Amino acid sequence: MTEEIHKEIPAAVQRDSAENTVMVVGGGVAGISAACALADAGFRVMLLERRGYLGGRAASYFHPGTGEVIDNCQHVLFGCCTNLLNLYRKLGVEDRIFWDSRMTLMEPGGRRSVLKPSKLPAPMHGLPAILRAKCFSAADKASLLWAMGIMMLSRRPKPGRSLQSWLDAHLQTTGAQRRFWELVIASALNASMDQIDLAYAQKVIRELFLNSPAAGAMGMSRVPLSDLYAGTAEYLETRRGRLLHGQNVTAAQWDENTRRWSISCEGETLQAEHLVLALPFEAMAKLLPQMPQCEATQNLQSRLNELMHWPICSVHLWFDREITELDHAVLLDREIHWMYHKSRWQPSRTGDGSYVELVISATREFAALGRQQAIDRATEQLAEFFPAVKTARVVKSALVKEVRATFGVPPGIDAIRPDAISPWPQCFLAGDWVQTGWPATMEGAARSGYLAAEALCRSVGDPRQILAAELAPTGLMKLFV
Repeated sequence: MTEEIHKEIPAAVQRDSAENTVMVVGGGVAGISAACALADAGFRVMLLERRGYLGGRAASYFHPGTGEVIDNCQHVLFGCCTNLLNLYRKLGVEDRIFWDSRMTLMEPGGRRSVLKPSKLPAPMHGLPAILRAKCFSAADKASLLWAMGIMMLSRRPKPGRSLQSWLDAHLQTTGAQRRFWELVIASALNASMDQIDLAYAQKVIRELFLNSPAAGAMGMSRVPLSDLYAGTAEYLETRRGRLLHGQNVTAAQWDENTRRWSISCEGETLQAEHLVLALPFEAMAKLLPQMPQCEATQNLQSRLNELMHWPICSVHLWFDREITELDHAVLLDREIHWMYHKSRWQPSRTGDGSYVELVISATREFAALGRQQAIDRATEQLAEFFPAVKTARVVKSALVKEVRATFGVPPGIDAIRPDAISPWPQCFLAGDWVQTGWPATMEGAARSGYLAAEALCRSVGDPRQILAAELAPTGLMKLFV
C-alpha cells in the first residue's frame, strides 16, 4: 500500500529543487528518527545537535574518572518496539542488539525465579513460569493472574485513574504489589504506582506479558549507546542532508513573506522552510519565549509547565573477577532494581572480571545520596544476591544521576501531551513527551519523530505512512485487540 501511495505523488517524492528544506533541532532518538524519515521522503534535512554526540538521554560518553565509555543509563527495548527497530534497520545496527526472552527475578540470598515464554499460545505463554516462580506465594500468583486476566479483557481504560487505586480495588496482595507491580511495572515506567496512569500500566502488561512471546523479548545494546547512531551523518549525507554538532539554538523566527524559518545558533543564523523541534520538554519550555508568540503558544507553555521529571540512577561497577554467570537480573526487595552484566554481552568489554550496571528507578531518595555513599550502598546490596561480590575487588566505579531521565505519566497525562502539530506555520513537535500513546521510552521517542515527519509530509500533500505498525497479537490474543 505504501508503494501505491508513493507512485501517486512522484513530485512529492523527488523534491529535486533547492526548496523543501527542513531543520530538525535536537539529536536525540526523536530528532534522528524525524531527520532520517524526512530525508527518505526527499527533503533536504539539516539535523542540529548541541552536543558532540547523538542519542540525547539514550547516549554514551567518555567517563574521565574510569577511563571508560559508559551509557548515561541502561536503556532496554522490547520486541514490541517496532519503530525503534525500524530506525535501527535504517542505520544498519539492528544486529548490535542482544536479545533475551528470560527475566530472572532474584531474592536476597540468591534464590531465583525465571519468567520466560512457553510453547503455549498467547496469552498463556507466560503462565507456566508464573506458576513455577518461587518468589511469589500462591496468593500472589492468584492475584497476578486475576489482574492480568482483567487487563486482557479490558479495553483501554478511561484516563484519570492511577495504577495504585486499580491494584487496591482488584485484590492485589502485598507480595504481588511489591515484587511485580512495583518493581517490574513501576520501575519500567520510572514512577511510583500512585503516579502512573492505569492506561500506561495496562499497555506495558499487554505488550510485554500477554500479546505474544516476541513482543516481550528484551533487547540491550552490544555497543555503547551513541555508537548505534554513529551512521546518522552518512545516512543524511547520502540523501542530500547534513548533521551539525555544537549548534545551540537560542531563537527561531518565522517570516510570513518568505515562508521560511530563521534559526539563531549563538551568532549564526540558519534558514529552512520547515522546522521540527525535537527537544526535551524543559528545553522546549526554555526556547518558547524566543519564538513567535500567540494564544496557542501560551497554551503550549501551560502544558509544558504541567509536565514533570522522574530520576534514574545507575551505579557502574568493575570487579576483578566474574561475580555471576547471569546476563541480567531483576533484584527484589532492595533499592537496586536491575542488574545488567554488560561484560557478558558487550564484546568491547574484555578481561576476566565483571562490568555491571545497577539501575535504581523512580527514587528521589537514592538520587539525593552522595557519590561514595550511593556506590557503597549499591555494592553492599548487590552482595546479598551474589556472594562472589564479597570477595571480589571493585577496580573502579561510577555513579550517574539522570535527574531528568523520563517525564512522568500520572493520571490524566494524555490531556496535557500535545500532538505533533505546533502553534506555528510549517513547524512540528517531536520528543517522547509528545502524544504517542507510549510512555517515556526510546520507542516513544522514535514514534514521535515519525509522527512529526508524517505531519510535515501531509502538510505538503504527501500522505505517506511512516509510522511502523505495532506488533500484532498472536494466539488467542487476536480475539482481544
